[in-house]
Amino acid sequence: MPTYNEAENLPGMAKELMALGLEGLRLLVVDDNSPDGTGRVAEELAEQYPGRIDVLHRTTKDGLGRAYAAGMTRAVDDGAAYVLQMDADGSHPVEYVPQMLGSALSTGAGLVVGSRYVCGGRLAEEWGLHRRLLSRWANRYVSTVLRTGLRDATAGFVLWRADAVRAARLDQVRSSGYSFQVELKYQAVGAGFTALEIPIHFEERQIGASKMSAAVQVESAIMPWRIRLDGIRAPRKGNARPGGR
Repeated sequence: MPTYNEAENLPGMAKELMALGLEGLRLLVVDDNSPDGTGRVAEELAEQYPGRIDVLHRTTKDGLGRAYAAGMTRAVDDGAAYVLQMDADGSHPVEYVPQMLGSALSTGAGLVVGSRYVCGGRLAEEWGLHRRLLSRWANRYVSTVLRTGLRDATAGFVLWRADAVRAARLDQVRSSGYSFQVELKYQAVGAGFTALEIPIHFEERQIGASKMSAAVQVESAIMPWRIRLDGIRAPRKGNARPGGR
């Protein structure tokens, strides 16, 4: 769970995750030196839940993608069989986590995407028309350029099998912003891992403002073409499966 200025959101999210009762579930908070004291809050939570919450402090803020790469690498190195990436702002409802894990275990999928755009998926009611259209356009754009077969390639709520994380080559990921989500899925699907999408109700963030900047939007528009032209994973042999149960 990457954080930057999420001191008010993090305790509630951590409490909900710890209450799931999933054996072996651990939370790794990756904090980018938040000026609001999120790192300190995370350390207090680690003391409250010893052995279940850990904190990775990064000294610089160099993008969501880099934070995810650092956290996912740490989780796999520490022996995690599955790695769940999710935001700390409440937009990814915790109640879907058991379903995502169950879907991965029952199907053998390399990654399970909490999808807004498969049948049954929904966006937050607070989203305006412009934001809805932009999100849908972004996913269609990515689908057209990279042909991953995913309806929600930009989703940030994803459960990964450890071997899929390793195959995605985190040490070579170039995206520093939100396009990290697209690049990682593209590499995993291209490596032959099945991607399964299950519907979720995507919520509006609880507290605070979005970190999406103009520079991040530009990177997100350019990166799919860079990925495709470079032929990061060829030949492509993966499979994406929409739907849920």
